[in-house]
Amino acid sequence: MNTLSRPSAQHPAPSKERLVLLDELRGFAVCCMVFYHGFYSMAALFGLPLGETLLRFFRPAEPWFAGLFILISGICCNFSHSNAQRGGKLLLVALAITGVTMWVVPEEQIIFGILHFLSVSMLLYAALAPICRRIPVAVGLLVQVFLYLGFRTVSGGTIFFGIKLPDSLYATDWLSPLGLHSTAFHSSDYFPLLPWVFVFFFGAFLGRLAANGQFPRFFYPSRIPFFALVGRHALLIYVVHQPVILGVCWLILWLMRGGLPS
Repeated sequence: MNTLSRPSAQHPAPSKERLVLLDELRGFAVCCMVFYHGFYSMAALFGLPLGETLLRFFRPAEPWFAGLFILISGICCNFSHSNAQRGGKLLLVALAITGVTMWVVPEEQIIFGILHFLSVSMLLYAALAPICRRIPVAVGLLVQVFLYLGFRTVSGGTIFFGIKLPDSLYATDWLSPLGLHSTAFHSSDYFPLLPWVFVFFFGAFLGRLAANGQFPRFFYPSRIPFFALVGRHALLIYVVHQPVILGVCWLILWLMRGGLPS
């Protein structure tokens, strides 16, 4: 999305004018995720009481800001020159993160986190976009809501309001990217395709309106430049924030104990 001159108030915004509010909302969501992962690291990796307290307080909000981030990512697929290329590159980054966490902090490894999820969702959208574009926006949005509601209990063994899935699907972790896994499965950051992929595709259908310049005018002006800046560099911040958090936690322990943790 390239910033163009602002159109007159009497005409809808052109599809290429930047939707700054989306940058700001994405930046806000990224900041929330950074804080959440900071509290998680303080509690799970370092056992700091303050981290445990903040994590308990913050945990109920985590699906909401993560869902906002996923929704905006779906919207922005309509402005990408190649979702397949973006998804492929992001998948390489996600797999690298899995490798690093399995080596450095195996007890808190990331198997299928939000970057894995987003990369696979982009690749799915790239493959299905020709079909999706033939579906009216309103129909697509309703279908995604129905599917999300139908699959939101898949981790508990049921779909579509009570249909029980075979226990054999949950005997191993091979299907963990879909939300089907054993009780022994653990990933410190976990966003399975079901049901979150339907939030992504809801955003993709909604983004067709944005691409046609049909979003309300209040999406275009800048209000909080800091969040907009963070939102435009979301991937970079997400990749580097965890090492920074770990370093800060080690420093806190060093100051508290007078030496490096054992």
